[in-house]
Amino acid sequence: MNDSTPVPPATLLARIHGPTDLKALPADQLPALAAEIREEIISVTAANGGHVGPNLGVVELSIALHRVFDSPEDQFVFDVSHQGYVHKLLTGRHGRFFRQLRQSGGASGFLCRGESPHDAFGAGHAGTALSAALGMATARDLRGSHEHVVAVCGDAAFTCGVTMEALNNVVSSTKRLIVILNDNEWSIARNVGAMAKYLNRLSTNPTYNRVHHDLERFFTSLPGGHDMHNMWVKWKRETKDFFVQSSLFEKFGLRYLGPIDGHNLDELVKNLEFARQSDGPILLHVLTKKGRGLQAAIDHPEKFHGASPYNPKNGESRGQSGKTPPNYQDVFGQALVKFARQDPKIVGITGAMPSGTGLGHLAAALPKQFFDVGIAEEHAVLFAAGLATKGIKPVVAIYSTFLQRAYDQIIHDVCLQNLPVTFCMDRAGLSANDGPTHHGLFDLAYLRCVPHAVVMQPKDEDELVDMLHTSIEHKGPAFIRYPRGAGNGVKIKVQPARLTIGQAEVLREGSNIMIWALGPMITEALALAERLEAEQGLSVGVVNARFAKPLDRTLLLSQAACIPLIVTMEDHVVTGGFGSAVIETLQEADCNTAVERIGWPDKFIEHGSSVGILREAYGLSPDAMYQRILTRWRNHRHEDVTADV
Repeated sequence: MNDSTPVPPATLLARIHGPTDLKALPADQLPALAAEIREEIISVTAANGGHVGPNLGVVELSIALHRVFDSPEDQFVFDVSHQGYVHKLLTGRHGRFFRQLRQSGGASGFLCRGESPHDAFGAGHAGTALSAALGMATARDLRGSHEHVVAVCGDAAFTCGVTMEALNNVVSSTKRLIVILNDNEWSIARNVGAMAKYLNRLSTNPTYNRVHHDLERFFTSLPGGHDMHNMWVKWKRETKDFFVQSSLFEKFGLRYLGPIDGHNLDELVKNLEFARQSDGPILLHVLTKKGRGLQAAIDHPEKFHGASPYNPKNGESRGQSGKTPPNYQDVFGQALVKFARQDPKIVGITGAMPSGTGLGHLAAALPKQFFDVGIAEEHAVLFAAGLATKGIKPVVAIYSTFLQRAYDQIIHDVCLQNLPVTFCMDRAGLSANDGPTHHGLFDLAYLRCVPHAVVMQPKDEDELVDMLHTSIEHKGPAFIRYPRGAGNGVKIKVQPARLTIGQAEVLREGSNIMIWALGPMITEALALAERLEAEQGLSVGVVNARFAKPLDRTLLLSQAACIPLIVTMEDHVVTGGFGSAVIETLQEADCNTAVERIGWPDKFIEHGSSVGILREAYGLSPDAMYQRILTRWRNHRHEDVTADV
């Protein structure tokens, strides 16, 4: 079969084992390939869940990039990389590996340097692409090599301070960089703020677009067109302000091309070829439709940004038959609405995630008390600090993994000044399918060392409401961490309780072993205690620690004085976590009671099909924890007998 022979559309993707195969396809077969890629993405995400809308929107753009450039020698840096599925399919990762997307042994939902040489830079958080690409381009210049570096940035990335910092440094760092502005008007929720309005003016002003395209075509077609084109570029910089408020990118020194139809392969290839030949930094403004090819994703872009398994025919979620307990996010959101109705000083703040955090409830009920600042976590925290100085009671809802981005603001602007800001940290623990960029396994360690911080975790949804009430009334910074997904089905009291800061709760008495546990590990601890008693005759108690900081020192030391073994359990890394706090407290009191810490190891935990599978892999299954506690108990008793002899 030669290249001119028509190829059945169903076989096109199977022929693509790398960019070389893509380049060999005739141009007239590319639309069929794009359609097949969309079918594959819809099929796989319908079964596994994943980032549907972002990937369906960049099919043609990804094809064009691989047609024009030579990956992996030329390097693509995708912002967040939740739009990298097409890139994976075009670089030899289709078939079974891709069909196990976000499952154990399958493809990661994000780009990962260890997965393929075509993944030039790993990511999972927004706003990183431009800085990373600029570093790579500058390194290329220092080495004297000639590869191209392309940063593919979503429009929401330009609400991130780090992207603007990189933009400010482009012309002073490199002479050659290609930036793709993928403009679909959405991050997770609809984009907010001045940058979103500016990009909309750039993409919709008909006078500017007509002048831009007509004059560029005219000048470059004339003899001596290069010099005349340079004059045109200069003129364009000076005259664009007649048509839009500010030619922002060109004022930063990047040549601006666009807007470009992000679903027109011919236009994309033509403009990318031009960018490839450019001798200066250049930005291509590409307009794409998030969710293109799946009507449900177009109609519900926020839901299908990152979706659970769904029915591709109607977009309805799968696997939710029967009544399930409300999830922690909705419990938090509904409780905050109740408190905010009673106190107009309470406001909610999120960074482009009103739905994921549960703050969508507040946005709908009390919009004047709700603020979505876009993907700008540093600003969110500092904004909250400013509000707190004026008597407002801000509640900042940001995933644990994303709050890491605002660590300086937490220390310098909130805790140092002891300001009353409540932080609600969703996704504490594992976000199994998403993997290491999204696991919330480090917050106890990075918060425990900060003075004035109160850090807590509820055992169930009712205690979450109590902690939210307690935090809002607390006169300093307070942090509540809780996991993704459904609660335990515990009924929520009509009137929330005001908890005593630093006071734990004894759930079960014991004389041989005491298990101190946090959050979802409470259920595991109670089951282990019953099993150890039934099978080994041991008296095992359980404490709901509630607070990782301040720890209930009085209760801990009183138990350590008469109980031989204390076990700590946390859905967090053991390094610097809750178990470390227990050991520190005992050491400070010169108490030598044995401690067994159970938690995640000092590693970045990969993605997996479920939390249970990952726990099994890292010794955190019920059986593994049972054996670990029992072995430690037996070893400890043997040491005691040996010491007596």
